[in-house]
Order: sequence, then C-alpha cells, then structure tokens
Amino acid sequence: MNIFGIGLPEMGLIMIVALLVFGPKKLPEIGRSMGKALKSFQDASKEFETEFKKEADRLEKSVGEPMKATLEKPRALAADADEKSDVAEAEIAETADEAVSEEGAEEGEAQAASSAEAA
Repeated sequence: MNIFGIGLPEMGLIMIVALLVFGPKKLPEIGRSMGKALKSFQDASKEFETEFKKEADRLEKSVGEPMKATLEKPRALAADADEKSDVAEAEIAETADEAVSEEGAEEGEAQAASSAEAA
C-alpha cells in the first residue's frame, strides 16, 4: 500500500507520533476532519475534471466543423456603396458627354475653317 509516496511503515510511524502529540481523545476528531477534507477535495477535483472534459469536447466539436466564409457586405454599407457607385457612374457619363460635345464643337470649327480657306 503506497499513498502519496508513503509506505505502510511510514504511515505507522506517523500514526504513533500523532497519537503521542494529540492524545487518544483528539485523534478520532482529527481523523474525521482530515477524511472530510480529503473527500471534499476529491469531489472538487472530479467536478473540475468533468467541466474541463465538457469544455474540451465542445471546443473539439466547434473546431471539427468547417468554417463558413461569406463575402457579403453589411446591408447598411451595401446601400451606401450602391448610392456612391450610382453617383460616380452618373458623373462619368456627364464627363463623357461633355468630352464628346467638345470634340464635336472642335471638329465643327475645323470644318468651318477649312471651308473658309477653300473659299
């Protein structure tokens, strides 16, 4: 029998010293309180172990599931981005229309100048 690395002869020696120090009347009370303390320690240890195992199983289950990646914009940001892109497209279209009308005006002036020189 080996408890906490202490064999049977060492346990007997400790019991004799305890009997001499505390006396025969206090020894049963001390033994009872030591037993209760040891029992509560074992219960707490078992409870901690079961809670630890539950949490480890939960984490293992969540890690085992594949992760889902989505690239969707949040709705509020998506609405703002759509409005901004619509405004930007309208500005681009206006700029392109202005550039076309300026080119047309320049071509018209060039044709008028060439016809005036020809005349």
